[in-house]
Amino acid sequence: MASESEKPLDSKTRDALTEGLIDLLKPSVEEIDEKVKTVRESQVELRQHIDSLADDLKRIAEQQVVSIDLEPYVKKLNSSRRRVMLVNNILQNVQERLNKLYNHVSKETAKRKATLDPT
Repeated sequence: MASESEKPLDSKTRDALTEGLIDLLKPSVEEIDEKVKTVRESQVELRQHIDSLADDLKRIAEQQVVSIDLEPYVKKLNSSRRRVMLVNNILQNVQERLNKLYNHVSKETAKRKATLDPT
């Protein structure tokens, strides 16, 4: 004989739990998506600043009468730029996954609401 906790949930209870979970998760997914967008924008801005700084260092190096080797700094900036681009790609993948999750949650919510309210 199955105990009370092992008894399968009826469809109304299951639907209510599903809707509650979706309502609970949806704001978090939206907030994370917004944060990822903000970070991606700052990554693009950072990459632009790194490019500008690298160009400035190259110009300074070309104009210097005294030979100061700025090449190591340019290499470091280029390395930083590559890392920023890598992080940006990772963030883009995360954002795409969040968008898929958000769409799935929205579809599931609409489906559950249609099931609960057939009119």
